[in-house]
Amino acid sequence: QVQLVESGGGLVQAGGSLRLSCVVSARTFSTYFMGWFRQAPGKEREFVAGIASRGGSTYYADSVKGRFTISRDNAKNTVYLQMNSLKPEDTAVYYCAADSTLFRSSSSQADYDFWGQGTQVTVSS
Repeated sequence: QVQLVESGGGLVQAGGSLRLSCVVSARTFSTYFMGWFRQAPGKEREFVAGIASRGGSTYYADSVKGRFTISRDNAKNTVYLQMNSLKPEDTAVYYCAADSTLFRSSSSQADYDFWGQGTQVTVSS
């Protein structure tokens, strides 16, 4: 059974930084496309960033481009989300997710097979 465990959320002032981590318990982690999503109160869950299996390609929502960086360490079965210049509108529960379908790079929630439990990020103004 594949498990994803996020950590690193918390409370930060606007302009600050946080680094989220997601550890994945899967032997085939290095073949997964990994994504970060977020869900703010009263809003639908949305794609934030994605990274290809070997880390060669990354994708970002327009709202976070230039501020957030996704990366991965396949030796540690871990994907990261470095968040800089945080804004109050970044406040949400952040989820990491894994897509096991080979050769696909998706921003659609429906394409992801495994999800973490989420970690809260709160940005105060």
